[in-house]
Order: sequence, then C-alpha cells, then structure tokens
Amino acid sequence: MSRESGRHGDGRRTPVLQLDKVVKEYDGDPPLRILHGIDLTVHQGELVAVVGPSGSGKSTLLSLVGTLDRPTSGRVHLDGHDLTDLNDRQIAALRASSIGFVFQQFFLLPGLTTVDNVATGLLYTGESARRRHERAVRALREVGLAHRLDHRPDQLSGGEKQRVAIARALVGRPALLLADEPTGALDSASGQGVVDLLLHLNAQGTTVMVITHDRDLAASFPRQIGVQDGRVAFDLHGDTRTAAVPRSAQGGPG
Repeated sequence: MSRESGRHGDGRRTPVLQLDKVVKEYDGDPPLRILHGIDLTVHQGELVAVVGPSGSGKSTLLSLVGTLDRPTSGRVHLDGHDLTDLNDRQIAALRASSIGFVFQQFFLLPGLTTVDNVATGLLYTGESARRRHERAVRALREVGLAHRLDHRPDQLSGGEKQRVAIARALVGRPALLLADEPTGALDSASGQGVVDLLLHLNAQGTTVMVITHDRDLAASFPRQIGVQDGRVAFDLHGDTRTAAVPRSAQGGPG
C-alpha cells in the first residue's frame, strides 16, 4: 500500500500518527505532569488543527508528535513505526524522512537562494546536488514561487518566506506536514495566503497538522482537536473547507 493512496486494500484509511495513552511528565517533587493520557489518531490525507491556549500542553504535544521528545508513558506511532522500539539514531532518521516542519519563524539561511534553501531539506537523503536542485525547483513551483528561485530571503515578503519554508518541508515528500503557528508572524493577507496554500496542498493529498492558539484558524480546517490542561477537550469533524482569515494574522504577529 503506497503512501500516496492513503488507503488499505479494504478501503480503510492509513493512520499516519497514533498516540495511545500518552503521558508526559517532567522531573520535580512532585513530578510535573503536562499531558494526561492523550489518545489521538491522524489518518493519511487529513487536515487537522490542534488548538489550545498558552499552557494547554499543545507545545509539549508538538514535541512528541515531531519526535523531538519521548513520552513518559504510552506509545507514539509515526508512519507505521512504534517509536518505543527505536533508538535515538533511528528516530532521527524517521524524523528526517517522515515529518516536514514549518515554524512561525521561517529559519531560512540568509546567504542562500530560495531554491538552495529548499534543497537543504534533502541534505541527508544521499541524493546528488543536481537531483536535490531539481526537486527543490519542483517544490517551489508547487507553492507558487517558480518566479523566485534565485532570490534570497531578504528579497522576499513574509508570506513568500513562509511559502519557501513550506516548500522545504514538503520537498522530501514526508508522511506528515507539521506546522507550528504558521501564520503567527504574518499580516492578514499573507496569513490568508498560507492558509489557502495548506488547504490546496491537503486537497492534493498532503497530510497536514497545524498547532495553533487561534480558534479562527482552526475553524478553517475540517477537523479541530482542542487541548486543555493536558487533555483532549474536543475533537470536531466537519466538511467545511472555507478558510477564514486567522485572528493571529490580523494586524501583524499574534
């Protein structure tokens, strides 16, 4: 069963991400528990917003989903792999191949062109420089930046920089695009453009999970998962694909 098809032979959708009774604690006296038995499944081809206020536990959840940290107890499955069974080197390799990260800040290298910034997403694949360049060009075309291949970050708008970051995240064809407050540093028009791009990429089959504090942004996605006090407070499914302008993108950073 290919990643692109997103379904088993019997018609069931493929889980890209599964959290089973995940608990996260930090050392202390007593220990500080941040996540309290999270159960969560994201299937291939879904577009999901995880929404919650500051201190709700969503950043800790992001670290676990992104394989940047391990749970205190419970299990995390990513792209068919049980992370409990993997050592740190194997997890790093899985992260590189299965997750594309997009952050509020763009983290572009100022001395590189747009296409070279995107190609850095393939540095650890073992592909030739020519092949990395070809794939980077293709990814930039997908996000509407074919006319900005040779520009450097200081020659781009904020929205264009985030599109470059999304292209870099997508260039390796990851199982999951994981975006942390992707519109938080953008004005309203640029933020809307990024939301529209995520909707478009999802319509083409990309699995997208956005972590945000913004309920307006979350409401533009067909599935919203609310996190409160380290627990899943709600998990709503709907059919709407209308992208509202995120409140955090109105008037600048939120």
